[in-house]
Amino acid sequence: MFILVDGLGMGGSNPDVNPVYSGVCPNLLNLLTCHAGSLDAGLGVAGIPQSATGQTALLTGVNAARHMGRHVSGFPGPSLRKIIRENNIYDKLAHRGYSSTFANAYYVSDVNEVAGRKIQSVTTVAALKAFGGVRDQALMEQGRAVYQDLTRASLRARGYEGPVQTPAQSAQALVAIAREHDFTLFEYFQTDRAGHKGTWAELQRILGLFDEFLADLLPFTREEGVLFVLTSDHGNIEQFGARSHSMNPVPLVATGPGSDFLKKTAFSLTDVTPALLELYPCKNSSQ
Repeated sequence: MFILVDGLGMGGSNPDVNPVYSGVCPNLLNLLTCHAGSLDAGLGVAGIPQSATGQTALLTGVNAARHMGRHVSGFPGPSLRKIIRENNIYDKLAHRGYSSTFANAYYVSDVNEVAGRKIQSVTTVAALKAFGGVRDQALMEQGRAVYQDLTRASLRARGYEGPVQTPAQSAQALVAIAREHDFTLFEYFQTDRAGHKGTWAELQRILGLFDEFLADLLPFTREEGVLFVLTSDHGNIEQFGARSHSMNPVPLVATGPGSDFLKKTAFSLTDVTPALLELYPCKNSSQ
């Protein structure tokens, strides 16, 4: 299980600056203090780390910022999309004989709508290339996809009239998805949104929701044979008041089989996919 938390850096321990230390997310704090190494998000390129190049590096192992000559914010353009389509971890795992999935739900009834969007996230581009589609509203309502806010509450503004969920219910749905696959990715980006625009109370609320989610994930992550990874693309929420991404390294939380190897091997965003692939040997010995 791979959790991508957008905008979570390894900040200082001052609870007046870093809301992670303010008492609202004890499960996350324990993971960061007891089970995490750190990753360089700068990629050897001047400037503030950004999502498009950072996430591309995470999910492909390619130094996307160096390829572009700069950090690219927001959503990938044609050059980054090409890197994602040619190098994404899902396709590499499939080549080795493993099943993988992107667990996030999209609030659409026709997945072709997502494929036709001019603006697509890194995770969307990767999922469309590897699986030919994404998980839609119907799968979400069946409990077979997890909406990114963990509650579905933000969908009310978009006309959603179905049931909302607790973070615990979203965690249970993610665990069910993960049990069906060798590799499962879920992206949570409310942390980055809150870091950019949120008040202190909003940062605490977002981290609290995520911590409730983690609380119900953790029993699964402790099961025999489960490798749990949590990381980020750049810092943000850990530095209240800055309103922009930080220069801080990002955490590499890893527990379970292979976790020590990951933390000893991965030192940059570009190292994560290659290190993970080392833990998935080819099932077909001729490959």
